[in-house]
Amino acid sequence: MHRRFAPKAHRFAYRIFLFAIDLDELDALDQRLRLFSVSRTNLYSFRDSDYLPTGEGRWNVSSHRASTSRGSEDVPPAPAKSGIPGTSRSTLKSRITAYLATHGVDLAGGRVELVTMPRVAGYLFNPVSFYFCYDLAGHCIAAVPEVTNTFREMKPFFLGPDDKCYADEVGDPNRATKVRPITGPSAESYAGSVPSPVCFHQRVPKHFYVSPFSDMDVAFDFKLRPPGERLALQIDDYVGDARMLTSTLTGRARPLTDAALLACTFRHPLMPLRTISLIHWHALRLWLKRVPWFAKAARATDQRDLYRPHHSLVKTYPPSNSNPGALATPSSHSDLKIDNSNLIFSRPTTARPLPTPLTPPLARRPDIA
Repeated sequence: MHRRFAPKAHRFAYRIFLFAIDLDELDALDQRLRLFSVSRTNLYSFRDSDYLPTGEGRWNVSSHRASTSRGSEDVPPAPAKSGIPGTSRSTLKSRITAYLATHGVDLAGGRVELVTMPRVAGYLFNPVSFYFCYDLAGHCIAAVPEVTNTFREMKPFFLGPDDKCYADEVGDPNRATKVRPITGPSAESYAGSVPSPVCFHQRVPKHFYVSPFSDMDVAFDFKLRPPGERLALQIDDYVGDARMLTSTLTGRARPLTDAALLACTFRHPLMPLRTISLIHWHALRLWLKRVPWFAKAARATDQRDLYRPHHSLVKTYPPSNSNPGALATPSSHSDLKIDNSNLIFSRPTTARPLPTPLTPPLARRPDIA
């Protein structure tokens, strides 16, 4: 569900389905499923290179910014940095592990679950994919939403242990409390009063051109619950304390089988193409409503820390070439078991009345803000 509150109201909700893939199970899924392949053409195909290109240079790294205020458009962005060393040709699991390490999180042999839509008939478009990272004890220790705009630029956001919280409802930040370890005699009695499973909550400046109807002075507010039998994700857009837009993605898990994939294909054909078509359709409706429009090139230097910059940025301020880094040895896995990969079916949700104009939904449609 996607709902805009200001400056003009706009709302829509669609049913979709997504893959929830344990990255350690990719080879086993490739062998077992007829309609899904890894690094090969199929109805549904998964390619490592479609995700988290940390071996490439980032555009306009924040630490090199000369100014963060409006009106700094005439300051050229700093040259792109080289990617994370050793990730230029590594597996996606190796890249996410290295990415977490740069943020002080040691995955230490844990697993990574990716919620995404792979290529369908060779076509790919993911407004947002989500990585949920678990340690060896099975605890979710980090979440990484990876946002992609219609220019095919990509930007990951890190939510780590400091962003964990309990919340009765992902969409209700007023009922969230930071997680604190509980020990002693009161621990058992307190355990029964924990309001809900752990989720990750963080508000962070966007600095990314997601939609022509959202300016750069917007913060993403992530509320992400690790997937289980059900999925509950929410991304809001804030300007100051005002929520301008909310995007939610909810659904239930089903086993990942050829029969389920075939049924989804008939029920939701060519999902990525449908998604990008709807993005442009709703963009037209917003334009007809005279919602203010912002050009991508107008604030090029306020677009930071992104991968695969569009040629309009490179043409305006060409960064120097970067060294992608050394070759890393992909990790190997034996005795693979398909225990954690699923299909997730989303369902439209109804947003509750909000006390002030707040954010529209970004779940699966971040490019239509």
